[in-house]
Order: sequence, then C-alpha cells, then structure tokens
Amino acid sequence: MVYALILFVVTYILMLIFQKFRPWIALGSAAIFLISGMLPLGKAVEAVDFNVLMMIAGTMGTVALMIESKMPALMADIIIEKVPNVKWAIFTLSLFAGVVSAFIDNVATVLMIAPIALAIAKRLKISPVGMIIAIAVSSNLQGAATLVGDTTSILLGGYANMSFLDFFVYKGKPGIFFAVELGALLSASLLLILFRKESQPVEKAQRTQVTDYVPTYLMLGTVLLLIVASLLPGMPKMINGIICISIMIIGLIYNGLKNRSMKAFLAPLKEIDLDTLLLLFGLFMVVGGITEMGVVDAVADLFTKVGGGSVFLIYTLIVWMSVILSAFIDNIPYVATMLPVTQGIAAAMGIDPTLLYFGLLSGATLGGNLTPIGASANITGIGILRKEGYEVKNSDFMRIGIPFTLAAVIPAYIYFLVFYG
Repeated sequence: MVYALILFVVTYILMLIFQKFRPWIALGSAAIFLISGMLPLGKAVEAVDFNVLMMIAGTMGTVALMIESKMPALMADIIIEKVPNVKWAIFTLSLFAGVVSAFIDNVATVLMIAPIALAIAKRLKISPVGMIIAIAVSSNLQGAATLVGDTTSILLGGYANMSFLDFFVYKGKPGIFFAVELGALLSASLLLILFRKESQPVEKAQRTQVTDYVPTYLMLGTVLLLIVASLLPGMPKMINGIICISIMIIGLIYNGLKNRSMKAFLAPLKEIDLDTLLLLFGLFMVVGGITEMGVVDAVADLFTKVGGGSVFLIYTLIVWMSVILSAFIDNIPYVATMLPVTQGIAAAMGIDPTLLYFGLLSGATLGGNLTPIGASANITGIGILRKEGYEVKNSDFMRIGIPFTLAAVIPAYIYFLVFYG
C-alpha cells in the first residue's frame, strides 16, 4: 500500500508540474502499476470505464459539427438583440453560456460565445475582459447540470450508474440540475451588481447565418435518446456511450457525403480532445491500482475519523476541500480519484453516498472559478483575451470569480443538505 501511495502522489505532483504531459504521465504510472503487479491485468480492464470515454468522444464530435454550423452563434445574436445595454448583455450572455454548457463542453462554449462578447466590446470601444471572464465562469458552473455537460458529470454518471434523467430527479428527489440552476440565478444576478456601471447601449448587428441545421438535430437527438435510455429498463451498461458514438458517426457520414470529401468526414474527429481521453484512460487504471492496494479504503477511513462519524462534517469537508483544491488543480483527475474515496466513506459509515457524490461534484466543478488556472474554460477565455492584446491580472479574474463561486456554491451546499442530508 505504501508503494502504491508513493507512486500515486508522485504521479499527481508530476501532472501538476508538467501539465502538457499529463496524459503520458498518467499512462506511464498505469504501466508501472501493471508491470509491478499492483494492478492485475484483469482488474485493469474492469477499472477503465469505456462508457465514459465513449460518451466524451461522441459528444465532442457532435459538438464540433454543431459549432461549424454556427447555430450557437445565431442563438447568441438573437439574445443580444433583446438587451438594452452592456450590463444586461453580460448578464444574458453569461446565462446563455451556462445553458449551452449544460449540453456542450465548457471550453467549446467559451470558444463559441467569446467572439460575440469581443465584437460588442469593439463596437463600444470598451474592455472585453469582464465579459469574457463572466462567460467562462458561467460555463464552468452549468457544466454540472446534466449528464453530458462536463467531463466530471460524465465521470459521476458512469461511476454512480446515473442516467440522464437522474440529474433532474434522483431517488424521488430534485436532482443536481436544480441545485446548479439555483446557484446560476444567484450568481448571474450578482453579475448585474458587479457590472452595474456598464450602461452603454448595445448596437444591433447582422444575424449570423446558420449553414446547416442537421448538426443541431443530431445534438437534440443525442439528448432525446439519452432520456429514452433512462426510461427503458434492461438497457446495456454502455448504452449512453453507444448513443453518443452512434450519433457522432451518423454526423461524420452526413458531413462527408454533403461535402463529398473524406477530409470533411474526418474533420470533426480532430476536435476530439485525445489528451483528455488518454488522461482518463490512464487515471482509471491508476485509481484502480490504489484501490486494489487498499489506499482508497485507508483514505476513506481517515476521512471518517477526521469527521468523527458526523455526516454533516464529512460532507462539509468534502465540499469545501473540493472547492479549494480544484481552484489550483484540474478537477478531472481530482474527481476521478475522489469518487471511490467518497463511496468508501459512505460504506464505512453505512450511509447512502448520494450526498457526498453531489457535494464532491458541485465543489470540484464550481471551485475552478476561484482562480484563472482552476478550469480549462478559464484558461481558454484568458488565452482569447491575450490574443486580442489584453493581459488579465489575477485580481481582475478574482474580482468576478470569488463572489461568483460563493454565490453558486453556498446555495448548492444548503440544497443538498436539505434534500439528501
């Protein structure tokens, strides 16, 4: 167990130091677990959640087609036409970014909506920094609302065997979706206060022309089929992954035939984030290795002792520890590691793990908004601003990120205690 723990800690430290090489570090660590015999080959195959990997890959491919069709840009243009000034444009764009990111990857959401904010800022000759930051943090928040909204949601869904509808109603109670929306309303309202001086009127621009409606239908079809699969009994374990991959393949074939080009067929595949998939593949085996060697059970026991057997204290510790840690480290490896730990804590205490699962997901997802490096969407937004010649100070980001995070986390923290405590 000691060797497994040392290897795990070294793996994490190396991933923090060499972030560009995280997938290879995770795969290398997984190989050591296998070669050393700490993780038997049979257990390694069981440890990898191929359903999760298929969901992520399939959703990314379909989203790439939807972005190319310019449908999200048109939706944003329509929304902008309805607002009176910059303050309400920031508020509305942030809410819109949140809604989009509930179904589309957070980074993709920022890449879609940030250009609209830049265009508004250029027309009015104002700084786009605040707008882009608001869009990024809103994207991070809503990623936890649905099964397909973020990689961490997909991880939880796969681990806890949750369906698409379980995010809305779980075990007869309101699900995590409503906790996220409660936080979204409060944090978005906070933006109106933060940007109260931005009262310049917004000029209306020409609407974006959608080039193809089929990708939008495919994305809607993905959501619809995930709902149907939630309702039908006896579905295969990997049904969600099969749905996402199948819809993507249909989209690839359609794109290739429409453009009569193999390049068009393959183009959306280039948008699939292979680094994330390889990172998760390796992490699944690493977590499987430390589980096999008893590290996860030992950590779960430690949490239980620190919490003194109090569900309230342990839940509080998990939520706020997740908020703080995910402000500095990527929430994907963190959630992948902590899911079995939370399950172990619940088993040791003889309680239902739902409260701890939801606390982990909300804390890890929302905590990324505390710092510029806490989430991929934040890094993407700051990168866009840098290309435009704007340098974002930590103070600029935290002026929005910290109050936004607190306004979202605290209501969710109370919400889960009320319904699942």
